[in-house]
Amino acid sequence: MPDAERPQDPTQLHPRPEFPQQEQEHPGRTGPMDPPPDHGEDSYRGHELLLDRKAVVTGGDSGIGRAVALAFAREGADVLLTFLPEEESEAEETARLVEQAGRRAVPVECDIREEGACLALVERAVSEFGRIDVLVNNAAYQMSQPDGIAAISTAQFDRVVRTNLYGMFWLCKAALPHIPSGGSIINTTSVQAYKPSPHLLDYAMTKGAIVTFTQGLAQMLASDGIRVNAVAPGPVWTPLIPATMPDTTEFGKQSPLGRPAQPAEMAPAYVFLASSNASFITGEIMNATGGTPLP
Repeated sequence: MPDAERPQDPTQLHPRPEFPQQEQEHPGRTGPMDPPPDHGEDSYRGHELLLDRKAVVTGGDSGIGRAVALAFAREGADVLLTFLPEEESEAEETARLVEQAGRRAVPVECDIREEGACLALVERAVSEFGRIDVLVNNAAYQMSQPDGIAAISTAQFDRVVRTNLYGMFWLCKAALPHIPSGGSIINTTSVQAYKPSPHLLDYAMTKGAIVTFTQGLAQMLASDGIRVNAVAPGPVWTPLIPATMPDTTEFGKQSPLGRPAQPAEMAPAYVFLASSNASFITGEIMNATGGTPLP
């Protein structure tokens, strides 16, 4: 068996160097990150699992969203991805990767905190693709507050809830008339939904709500042939980390595998849940935590 095909030790697949302390302004950028995150640019190989599917990926400019968009494209899907104004250059890179895979990329500036923007996004997706086969609600906002609940301002709380919950709700509601039987909704929750870190109290609260929303909507849509699932990542090395966490040197060490995930390691979970291989799976939370046990 060639070396490239041998099973790899997950503790050594992305060996954790000593991460230097680093900080960025929110929402963070991929370029300055040390080490650079891996989105699967050189490793993800598609097998036509999503051939000619039409996908919408929110927060597709970087991190998990970029890895998912890249993997979807290499599996044969066209991808509309969202970004904020300050993330335009990041989104252009994701679009380049999608197009390099031979699929259509439609980057759209969209602040999902606004209902009108969510409705316009769905209309744009339908005008570009005719339908939405896969909706990935991935965009999220967090901001660490180690000084406790007193330090969480109403403005921060509102931004966290509107980004993480309202946007997901509005997009699902608007997209459903355009998702055919056999379609799929995939939400991004978190290990924080089950094991909340005190400094991420408001963020963890929303991730718990996403679990409940996913399980409830799955039951609601089962008879329509639309599956609804979620992925619960553990620590993942994305621009959100240096932009929102006070200490990057220890990031990911708490996982049983001893390191954070790279975005590329999350993408296969989304591909599987979007594919016909998961045809009997709905209402499921796929844990991708590096070994941290969750319910």
